[in-house]
Amino acid sequence: MNKLFIILIGFISSVNTFSKQVDTIEISSPSMDMKVKNVIILPADYESKKNLPVLYLLHGYGGNHKSWIQIKPDLPELATQYNMIIVCPDGKNSWYWDSPVNPKMKYETYVSEELTGYIDKNYKTKKNRSGRAITGLSMGGHGGLWLGIRHQDIFGACGSTSGGVDIRPFPDNWEMKNSLGNYKENRERWDNHTVIKQLHLIKPDLTMIIDCGTEDFFHEVNENLHRELTDRKINHDYISRPGVHNGQYWNNSIEYQLLFFRNFFYKNN
Repeated sequence: MNKLFIILIGFISSVNTFSKQVDTIEISSPSMDMKVKNVIILPADYESKKNLPVLYLLHGYGGNHKSWIQIKPDLPELATQYNMIIVCPDGKNSWYWDSPVNPKMKYETYVSEELTGYIDKNYKTKKNRSGRAITGLSMGGHGGLWLGIRHQDIFGACGSTSGGVDIRPFPDNWEMKNSLGNYKENRERWDNHTVIKQLHLIKPDLTMIIDCGTEDFFHEVNENLHRELTDRKINHDYISRPGVHNGQYWNNSIEYQLLFFRNFFYKNN
């Protein structure tokens, strides 16, 4: 058989496999009266599997549902290697709150209820908290911990990479005041919507991973979060290594987090 023909068939096969693994779907959000786009990444052998765990992977400010597959193009291979479904929703610039200011911004409800409900209904998932984890980068790192801590009945593990884990030092950045109002006039509201003020809610069985580059502008707030968790004797993995707030750092950091969540999902198997 012609060698070029074999190579071509192999290439087509690999493209077909990838297209089956990665899909973009729209899911209705009754709470926001709109449809939200989401990238769904399945293991290559999904059809032969059942009861797969799901990692919800959140993008940062200015990103969208496609951000993670662009930052880490081999996510489909990692989903196969670690035997999990990966779901990347479009969170706009919402910071994954239910905004007390804008009733059309209810991304906390969307991700924790509407999206997880849809995925469990339409895919072969493990339908309890031990089969769900959530993490993300930057704004999505805030979202991963915010949603994971506040919805421990839904998520058994959560994480953050380069996360904005305390929003209060940045009152004029990234459209946050569009969702919370002006900081000076709404300090209590800002306190109530920042991750570092949610730690009293954490139960002992919540599994957490946090990382941030040492040259990242969010490094100090991550260090503060790590110290506060340690002082409260709350178990968590914390990684601080050289790096800045960019795609190169996240391309590397997500591999550590995927392994971490894989170990969480299959620790009893």
